[in-house]
Amino acid sequence: MGVQDSLLPGLRHVMKQSAQLLLLVLMLWMLLFLAVFTYLTDSSSLFNSESQHSTYVQHSAQAIMASHNSRWGLYAERRGPFQRRQVFQPPRTREEFHFRNSDERPKKVTPNSNYSNDYFSNGWSLVRGLWKGQVSSKMLSQRLRRAMRDHVHSNKHKVLYKGQQKTTKSRQEMLCEMKQQAKLRTLDGSEQPFSHLGFQQLAPYKLQQMYTTCAVVTSAGAILNSSLGREIDSHDAVLRFNAAPCKGYERDVGSKTTIRIMNSQILANPKHKFNSSLLYKNITLVAWDPAPYNIDLHKWYQHPDYDLFTPYINHRNNFPEQPFYILHPSFIWKLWDIVQSNTLENIQPNPPSSGFIGIVVMMNFCEEVHVYEYIPSMRQTNLCHYHEMYYDAACTFGAYHPLLYEKLLVKRMSTASEKDLKKKGKVTLPGFSNIKCPL
Repeated sequence: MGVQDSLLPGLRHVMKQSAQLLLLVLMLWMLLFLAVFTYLTDSSSLFNSESQHSTYVQHSAQAIMASHNSRWGLYAERRGPFQRRQVFQPPRTREEFHFRNSDERPKKVTPNSNYSNDYFSNGWSLVRGLWKGQVSSKMLSQRLRRAMRDHVHSNKHKVLYKGQQKTTKSRQEMLCEMKQQAKLRTLDGSEQPFSHLGFQQLAPYKLQQMYTTCAVVTSAGAILNSSLGREIDSHDAVLRFNAAPCKGYERDVGSKTTIRIMNSQILANPKHKFNSSLLYKNITLVAWDPAPYNIDLHKWYQHPDYDLFTPYINHRNNFPEQPFYILHPSFIWKLWDIVQSNTLENIQPNPPSSGFIGIVVMMNFCEEVHVYEYIPSMRQTNLCHYHEMYYDAACTFGAYHPLLYEKLLVKRMSTASEKDLKKKGKVTLPGFSNIKCPL
């Protein structure tokens, strides 16, 4: 008994230490469990939120396409004055405001889609780069880089650029280059085959309006919630693009339209109701379509991207008092040359965007040009156009068109403040009449 009595205190001490150790382990395990549980709960909530947003986008896009397909059925599209009429099934993906280019239009938007992630993974770095005037194709998403490489390789328009490429030009040098080389030219019917077809009698007088201040309003989704409408309407002239509406969006985009630039799809596709829509009434109309880089007018007339000549002839005959012009292909490709000459990278050998074309058109007419949401503001989004539910980063940074390089050039020529750029998405450019160049 004496030995057992002597062992009891030591045994109790060991048991007490073991209990304390076990309690400590249990507490640590509970803390670890709570941390893991909190992390998983937050992650699940975030995933559900993203999934709900993506599902909404996907269902919206599907609803639009269902309405689109049921409304169109089959439509006939004429691909040139000397070709038969052919019947095409409407594309499964959105084709509005783009020339044929499957790379630019995602088939659907899903949570894991590269299309929906382009902006979040690369968009803000590109936007900040544009604000600073420092971007390159290496900053594009993998999808857009691949699309760009495909266009450079295919070279649909047989572009063969032989000019110089420099990135060290001053702002004044770039503006003088633009003034000297980008003089506006429209189709006047003096060249074959148009002179033989009587286009000289159809073409209106030379487009030469002059304004003090002008607004170029892009169709970018980022202009939503901008409250820029009143400022836009304060300008002497306002340029808009394609089928972009004002009605219902006046607070953000204004209500005044002076000139509307349209790619040839607007004239050719019945869905745009070119002959009847009020969008195209009582304003100056300017249409364009890409011709071969070598400016083969015969080939262009026979095989335009979309037939703009038949609607043009009909419109001029029906409304001879309305100013309506077709941009000469030499003007379109001269703008491309200027963009290529200001970067060492090989840009997409496709015509510049309607946005860039419109900016330079207005530089011909205005003493000062204010461009809205061409360089993205802090509202930048993957929404392509403010008036339709369609998401794709290519609309902002380019796939078919060399948009990234166009925007970099415009930024380098702009005099806008950093505040205007970030808050309004506005750049300010002098008109050609205000650019003083050495003789």
